[in-house]
Amino acid sequence: MGIVYRAFDREVGEEIALKVLHPDVSLDKKTVERFRNEIKLARRITHRNVCRMHELHQDGNQLFITMEYVPGQDLKGVIKEAGVLTTGKAISIAKQVAEGLAEAHELGVIHRDLKPQNIMVDKEGNAKIMDFGIARSLRTAGMTAEGMIIGTPEYMAPEQVEGLEPDQRTDLYALGAILFETVTGRVPFEGDSPLSVAYKHKNETPAPPRKLNAEIPEPFNQLILRCLEKEKISRYQTADQVLADLVRIEEGLPISERVILKARPTIRITREKPIGIKRFLVPGLIAASLIIAAIFIIWRFIPQKAAIPGRSAEHSIAVFPFEDLSPTKDYDYFCEGLADELINAMSHIRQLRVVARSSAFTFKGKDIDIREVGKKLNAGTVLEGSVRKSGQRLRITAQLVNVEDGYHIWIGQFDREMKDIFDIQEEMSLTIVDQLKLKLLKGEKEKILKRSTEDYEAYDDYLKGRYFWYRRYEKGLQRSLQYFEQAIEKDPNYALAHVGIADTFGSLGLFGFMPSHEAFSRAKAAANKALEIDPELAEAYASLGWIATWYDWDWPAAERHFLRAIQMKPDYSPAHHWYGLCLSITGRHDESIKKMKEARGLEPLEPVIPAHLGWALYMARRFDESIGELHKVIESDPGFLIAYFYQSWNFLAKKNWPEAITTAQKFAELSVESVNALANLGLAYGSAGMKDEAFKILERLDKLSKDHYVASIFKAMVWLGLGKKNEALDSLEKAYLERESFLPALKVWPVYDSLRSEPRFQALLKKMKLE
Repeated sequence: MGIVYRAFDREVGEEIALKVLHPDVSLDKKTVERFRNEIKLARRITHRNVCRMHELHQDGNQLFITMEYVPGQDLKGVIKEAGVLTTGKAISIAKQVAEGLAEAHELGVIHRDLKPQNIMVDKEGNAKIMDFGIARSLRTAGMTAEGMIIGTPEYMAPEQVEGLEPDQRTDLYALGAILFETVTGRVPFEGDSPLSVAYKHKNETPAPPRKLNAEIPEPFNQLILRCLEKEKISRYQTADQVLADLVRIEEGLPISERVILKARPTIRITREKPIGIKRFLVPGLIAASLIIAAIFIIWRFIPQKAAIPGRSAEHSIAVFPFEDLSPTKDYDYFCEGLADELINAMSHIRQLRVVARSSAFTFKGKDIDIREVGKKLNAGTVLEGSVRKSGQRLRITAQLVNVEDGYHIWIGQFDREMKDIFDIQEEMSLTIVDQLKLKLLKGEKEKILKRSTEDYEAYDDYLKGRYFWYRRYEKGLQRSLQYFEQAIEKDPNYALAHVGIADTFGSLGLFGFMPSHEAFSRAKAAANKALEIDPELAEAYASLGWIATWYDWDWPAAERHFLRAIQMKPDYSPAHHWYGLCLSITGRHDESIKKMKEARGLEPLEPVIPAHLGWALYMARRFDESIGELHKVIESDPGFLIAYFYQSWNFLAKKNWPEAITTAQKFAELSVESVNALANLGLAYGSAGMKDEAFKILERLDKLSKDHYVASIFKAMVWLGLGKKNEALDSLEKAYLERESFLPALKVWPVYDSLRSEPRFQALLKKMKLE
C-alpha cells in the first residue's frame, strides 16, 4: 500500500509514523473514500495494545496517514531471532493482542490482515497491533467491493479465501496462525504460491503445534487449534473468550516461566487532533503509570498465595438436593434439578469451589451432621432447603450453613409461581455470592444469569429427563429420552435438552441397549445441534468426545473435544472421566489413571469414577491395584453393579475361577440378567471349564435376540471362554460391521489376549486404527 516513515512533527515536537500511500491508491477516489471512512472507524480504538490512528491527509495527489509512533521490532522479526518463543512469552503477547482485538471488536472494527508483521513488540515485551487502515466495520457494509479478498495468505481464514464476509472470528483465526508460528517457528501451512497456501487454509487440517514443539502445554496446543478451526462456529466466538483461556493457561505455568510486564495505562480518548493535547497528559500519565504498576505488582505476586484459599474449604460450597415437602411427594426430580442448576450456575465462579453433584447427592435422604459432611466433602459451606408445590405455586426455602460452627449464614424463602423459577434461581445464586463475600470477575455474572431456556414447562421436562438419565438403567434411559424430546418440542432452541438426548443415545449405544449405528448417529446429530445453538457449551463437546471414542473411533478428535470441554468448564467431571476412558482404550495407561484420579478428586463420593479407575488399572494389567480400588467401591456401595462387572475380569486374569464366577453372578443378579451380564457370566463359566453352563448362556442369548438387541461382542466373550477362537472372531467381525461400541477396548482388553496372535484379530485392530 505504501511506505512508512518515522517522522517528527515540528509543530508539536513529537515523533509520529507517517504512512505515505502508493500514488495508484491516491488517484482512486473510491479507494480514498474507503480509507477515509475506515480510518474514522479505526480512530475510535484508543487501547494500549493498538497503535492509535490520527488522520488521513491529502497534499495534492499525495495521500498519507499519520499515526502513533511505536518503537520496537515486529513480531515476525522477534520470531526469526528467537526461532521459537517460550510459552510464557507467547502467551504474554497473545493476551495483549486479544485485549486489543476485544476493544476493537466491541467498537465494531475488525482488522482482516492480522499477522506478525502487524504486531510490534518493544524491548520490554509490550505489544501493539498495527495497521487498522484496512479494517472494516462489522456494522457498516459497502466499504469494500463484494467478494474482494483482503489479507495475507499465511494467516488468512477460510472465509477470506472464499471472499466471504469476515467478522471478529476471522481475526481470531489469524491470531491462531500467529500463535502457531510463535511456538513452532513456522506458519501452519506452506506452499509454492500464495494460492496454494490459501487453498490449504481452506481445505487442510494443521498439524498440532505440540507435535512440532513438545514443550507446549496441551491446553495451549488446544487453544491454538480451536482458533484455527475451519468453521467459524467451532472457533472461539470472541476475543474475550480467548483472553480468559490464555489467563487460565498462564496461571498453570510456573511463576518463573511467566512474563511480568510493567503496567501501562489504557488510554480511551477520542479526538480530532490527538497530537497537540498529549503534552498536557504526560505528567498525569506518568503518575498514573506508577500507581497502576504498584497495584499490578501487588496483585500479580501477593495473590499467588492468597488465591489458593479461594479454592479451599473456606470458599467452597456443597449444594444438597432439596427436600420434597409436596403433599403428593412426586416432585423429587424438581428438587434434584434445582440443586443441579445452582451447582451449574455457581461453578462459573472462579473464586468458589463447588462440590460436584454426585458427591453432594450421596447424602440425600440421610440424617447428616453438617460438620462431618464438611470434612468429607472439604466444603466450607452447605446449601440445603426444601420445595413445596401446590398447583402452580411454589414455596422454596433455602439455608446457607457455615460448616465450621453449624450456624446459619443466610435463610431465604421464596413464594412464587412456577413460571418464576428462573428468577428464584438467579436471586438465590447472587445472594450466595453476596453472603460469601465473593467478588465476581469479568463475565461471571453473565454466565450465572445465562438462561438455557425461557420456557419453564420445557425446563420441567428437562429436569425429569436428567433425573432418569442419572439412573442409567435401560428403562430409565428410555424415559429420560421421552422427557428431553418433550422439552425440545416446547423449546427447539433448548441446547442442554439436545445434549440430554445426545447423552441418552450415547448411553443406550454403549451398553448395547440399541444398535450402535442408530444410537450414535442420533447422539451426534443432537450434540451438533446443541453446539449450533450454543457454541460455548462444554457439555456438548464432552458428548462429542464420547461419540468419537465409542463410535467414530477417531481418537484425536475425541481428545480434542474432551480437552475443549475441560478448558471451558474445568470442574465438569464427566469430561475428565470420559477422557480417562478414551486414554485407557488407546493404551495411554499412565495418563488414563492420572486423569481418572483427577476426576475422582472432583467427584470423591461418586462410585462410577473410582469404578472406572479400577477399569483403567485393569486395562493397564495392574490387577491387584484394580481389585483394591473396586473392593473399596463395592464396600461403600454394595449395590453398584458395574464394579462387579470389572472385578470379575480381574479374577479371570488371575485365574481365580471361584471369585470370577461369584462376582459375575452378582453382576447378573443386580442387573436383572442383562445381556452384558449374561455374557460375562458365560465367559466366567467357560474359562473355569464349566462348558455346559457356558453353552446354556449362549442359548439364552439366542432366545433374547428374537425380541431384544444382543450385541455380537457379548457373544464373542462367551465363545472366548469356551476356547472357540474362530467363533469368537466371527462374532467380533460381525461386531465391527455393526460398529459396536465396546470394540475399541480390544486393543488393551486382557480378556482378548488369547486372540492377539491371530491374523484376523490383528487385521481387525488395523481397520479400527488401533495398530
